[in-house]
Amino acid sequence: MTKEKWHGHAAIFVTNILFGLNISISKTLLSDWISPAGLTFARMAFGAAAFWTLSLFVKRERVTGGDMLILFICALLGIAVNQTFFVFGLERTSPIDAGLIATLNPMLVMLIAAVILREPITWKKAGGVLVGASGALLIIWQSATTHGGDEGASLAGNLFCLLSVVSYCIYLVISRPVAQRYSPVTLMKWMFLFAAAMLLPFSIGELDKAPILSAEATWTAILSLLYVLAGATFLAYLLIPVALKRIRPTTISMYNYLQPIVAGIAAIIIGQSILTWDKPVATILIFAGVYLVTQSKSRADVEREKAMKKEEKH
Repeated sequence: MTKEKWHGHAAIFVTNILFGLNISISKTLLSDWISPAGLTFARMAFGAAAFWTLSLFVKRERVTGGDMLILFICALLGIAVNQTFFVFGLERTSPIDAGLIATLNPMLVMLIAAVILREPITWKKAGGVLVGASGALLIIWQSATTHGGDEGASLAGNLFCLLSVVSYCIYLVISRPVAQRYSPVTLMKWMFLFAAAMLLPFSIGELDKAPILSAEATWTAILSLLYVLAGATFLAYLLIPVALKRIRPTTISMYNYLQPIVAGIAAIIIGQSILTWDKPVATILIFAGVYLVTQSKSRADVEREKAMKKEEKH
């Protein structure tokens, strides 16, 4: 594996750790401190402000009209729709169910990439997706059986989470070409600006009545909000195009399996859970699945092999 690919893997690894922690932290905020619409708009507005500020200190890039349209679609699917449905779903369902639905990501990306990018579905790739999924499903199943299931789950919440996953999968696939042409800062400053503008008419009023912005707010709530804004929004979305530039969308989506593991580890650290046999086993299965997917052949690999065979025949 090249140095560039290692950088891509490191970027998406950190991203999914940030997203994994964000599930539990956002859930606590939605319970008492801010509405789903308010939290989503706060993330979009903060992201736009942060990325445009950062763009003042890096090389300016000119984006073509065609690419700007693609960025608008990416902003709609990968940020506005994805995050809106995620928080509305998380408010109505359990973190366990949200984690379970997130494991559909690699399967959907593999299918979408096969249709749009003509990426081959190889045995290694399909096997890796299934092995990784078995690890994530193991820890989720153990959590559900240990605690007798989660009564907070609902059909509406699960459907919102599913729509969030589908929109994110499409975003991963269609954004890869533009991620090859522009820097992460350029991509994100436009995407978050578009997303904030889309949500502004529907969400701005939610911030005025949010308890998190009142004198009642605790330091725990404030620090949680800062994590969601700076960590799970700014840093996480800065790293996604870094990964997209270096590794395939299917490989990137495999790291979604880390999110239930991260949530479980966080629960152990703060004393909400204990270390059981399923957690290390699930972790091994997840990384084995990621390894299999990284070893599978891409469309470029298949075309290169066909070209070499043609040359050998002649």
